[in-house]
Amino acid sequence: MLKLALCDDEAEQRAALIQLLRTYAADRPELALKLSVFSSPRALLEAVEEDGAFDLYLLDIVMPELSGIDLGIRLRELDSSGAIIYLTISPEYAVDSYATRAFYYLVKPTDPEQLFPVLDRAAAELERQKAACVTVKTKDGLRRVRLDDILYAELHRRTVRYHLAGGERLDSVTVRGPFHEEIAPLLADPRFFQCGASFAANLFYVTSVERGCFQMDGGKRVPLSRTLSAQARQRWNDYWLNSEKEKQP
Repeated sequence: MLKLALCDDEAEQRAALIQLLRTYAADRPELALKLSVFSSPRALLEAVEEDGAFDLYLLDIVMPELSGIDLGIRLRELDSSGAIIYLTISPEYAVDSYATRAFYYLVKPTDPEQLFPVLDRAAAELERQKAACVTVKTKDGLRRVRLDDILYAELHRRTVRYHLAGGERLDSVTVRGPFHEEIAPLLADPRFFQCGASFAANLFYVTSVERGCFQMDGGKRVPLSRTLSAQARQRWNDYWLNSEKEKQP
């Protein structure tokens, strides 16, 4: 099931988008699309706080009380992994959408030829991320963890400790090899960067590269070797720039 939230304060625009999304869902029954519609950002935030996050958000940018950009920032604070697609009245808002790590932005009015391929790519990317996992051997047995859920990993008392997006910490059994060998499945994914002898961070969750650390979602800081600072900044920039190449309207 793909849970999609639509938020647009304009009734006419909202009705047109609902019809488009119903057509999209009917043409792709394998997605089992579940659509939830909201007329205000605050209503959407309340739903996420009460019932959990959505897989995909389709958000208007120009709304009263809380803009789509501010809404996206709040959603990132509640759930960092949902894909955000913005609907804008002008391409000038595209730069602002980067602050929320938006998956794509579209200029209104949209149509099936514009919207449907973007939804297809978002659904495929979400599926790919959900399928990418690492198997961690713990004292309680094997545990499969989605790479998408890992904020960062660290070497902790001869174990690899995985810090997960939901706040959980998962420790492996005692490791015998070097840290970089133990986390090789993470480093094989472009999202991860080894930022020192004992730490590797998921670039998706990095909000800024500062002197001596990565600033992460939720305010956490991951130590960053000074000798790797320039490389880390380049990798982080490249990660998001490569992501943005597919977003241009």
